[in-house]
Amino acid sequence: MDFSFSHPQYLWLLFSLPLLFFIHFFALSSRRKKALKFANFDAIARIEGIDFFSKNVVVLFMNVLIAALLIFAVSGLTIHTFAKSSSFSFVIAIDSSQSMEATDFSPNRITAAKQTAVTFLNEAPIGTRVGIISFSGGSKIEHDMTERKDELKSAIFDIGISGLGGTDLYEAVLTSSNLLKNENQKAVILLSDGQLNVGNIDDAISYANENSVVIHTIGIGTVEGGETEFGISKLDEDSLKSLAYNTGGQYFNPLNSQNLTDTFLGLYELTERKVAVPLLDYLIVFAIILLVLEFFTANTRFVNLP
Repeated sequence: MDFSFSHPQYLWLLFSLPLLFFIHFFALSSRRKKALKFANFDAIARIEGIDFFSKNVVVLFMNVLIAALLIFAVSGLTIHTFAKSSSFSFVIAIDSSQSMEATDFSPNRITAAKQTAVTFLNEAPIGTRVGIISFSGGSKIEHDMTERKDELKSAIFDIGISGLGGTDLYEAVLTSSNLLKNENQKAVILLSDGQLNVGNIDDAISYANENSVVIHTIGIGTVEGGETEFGISKLDEDSLKSLAYNTGGQYFNPLNSQNLTDTFLGLYELTERKVAVPLLDYLIVFAIILLVLEFFTANTRFVNLP
């Protein structure tokens, strides 16, 4: 196990920690000299069993530790260790065309697609690299490849209906494949109603196979169709099944899946490999806990206030 820093330039702030000790004890010394003009604190200390210079040492160390945790957090401390993780890297491609406004999925297709994508992310093993794109008549990279689930979820929730007309599955496959070009094993989770009206499905299949990309498709919609401002929009399962089966992937329909979580788990193909574990969230939480403890410690009778 080893570690690294994504922003090592902030580590120089660690040199400020000894300064906190100097300021603390210098301030205590100055206040003691002033206080001794009015009272014999040495005599009081002998009677009460109080060491003047030990006052607030616990609080001091807690403050220094909080500062250190925050410095390591902003420096991007990451631990690298071996763990069970997916042998695949994934791009989640979400259809943002106007047909995704249809309400045959509650409250509408695009919201259901985003919720399904988040479910997939929640089940992703530690260290799984994922990217996000949206597509309609064109495609847009919403987030580059990363292991940070919080950033990926935020990118998913920010996706809205596109102003570009049409649904171009070839463009979605092209952008997803390019995003995966530096990954070892590549897979796409494509969520769409399959209403292909731009580009050619055969070209999409050929490009995916040429770049060794497996495409799993998820049908978001019903064959009966749903209302949009342009009329009834129906799920085109044939296009989605063709794209999946001809690239070595699988087709899913959330309405027909008994347990979507179990379905997703089967796609990860776990293997033992070295993974990176960013510690930012853990460091921030630990710092907040210490800050709360420090507040109570500083305001209770167990601390000897000067």
